[in-house]
Amino acid sequence: MMYQMRRAFALGLCLIAGPSVSQEVQITPDAAFRSFWINGENIVIERNQDTSHRLDSEFTKTSRPCPPFCILPMSAGAGVATVGELEVMAFLEAKAARGAGLLVDSRLPEWFVKGTIPGAVNVPFATLDADNPYRDQILQALGARQVGSRWDFSNALELLMFCNGPWSDQSPRAVRSLLDAGYPPEKILYYRGGIQVWLQLGLTVKLPTA
Repeated sequence: MMYQMRRAFALGLCLIAGPSVSQEVQITPDAAFRSFWINGENIVIERNQDTSHRLDSEFTKTSRPCPPFCILPMSAGAGVATVGELEVMAFLEAKAARGAGLLVDSRLPEWFVKGTIPGAVNVPFATLDADNPYRDQILQALGARQVGSRWDFSNALELLMFCNGPWSDQSPRAVRSLLDAGYPPEKILYYRGGIQVWLQLGLTVKLPTA
């Protein structure tokens, strides 16, 4: 598991198609798409150009049993900033592309393989639980350093966490586990919209490679 995660960190999971030739549906009035490089691979994020397109997946559901699928607070933890789609793209360009940050898909692998945000790495929320015997290795892979019984996070990566959307607690649980371990809240961001809102906006989704 650790080998696969480190390999994912190195590869960046970012092989995607280029932008459309003509784009009626832009991301912002002055940007038709966003393009940047992560670990030697070009990432392009754009919107679906079919203006009649409708979602037909499980993300069209409006009502799921609560619990467990309850509406979550805007904040995932004290000091952790909540961000939107433009901030996710800016994070990929400014942080992930420079090796200073990591976009983390906190969902279980069976969700991840159905499609994720380009550039994301899958670190399932349960692997960050304190009782996971590999948790310390994951923290080390994120740049933390163990000093005696304490952790030094001064060189740890900045993280942007997401899961399925405002009804999914997978990334908030991952955030809480990181905070409990001592990860600085100013180094964690939370994209509450998750995959559901990302899809609703017609943004590029990547199917992870084996």
